[in-house]
Amino acid sequence: MATKVKHIRTGDEVMIISGKDRGKIGEVIKVLPEEERVIVEDINIAVRHQREQRQGAPSGRIKKEAPVHISNVMIVDPETGERTRVSREYDEDAGKWIRVTKKSGTRLD
Repeated sequence: MATKVKHIRTGDEVMIISGKDRGKIGEVIKVLPEEERVIVEDINIAVRHQREQRQGAPSGRIKKEAPVHISNVMIVDPETGERTRVSREYDEDAGKWIRVTKKSGTRLD
């Protein structure tokens, strides 16, 4: 299966558009392109029960972020603060593709 994760990158501010955390905004910590998922800071918190593996290691109920499917997040427009779609335009001066928001035309790269 070919994966296309070109619109979301690490460090982007995204909004959750479905699920238990709908409407929440957070920063992307990690992108998992093979699984088509992203890990967002303080979103989709899962509790893991863990024994102490070695002396001094954390044990008990460990809270950590679980991956969210890419289809359930949208980029937040830095200018308007609303969720938006992303397009790509070729920048002749830089000689590379850049991401641009659809609502305000703000460059993300």
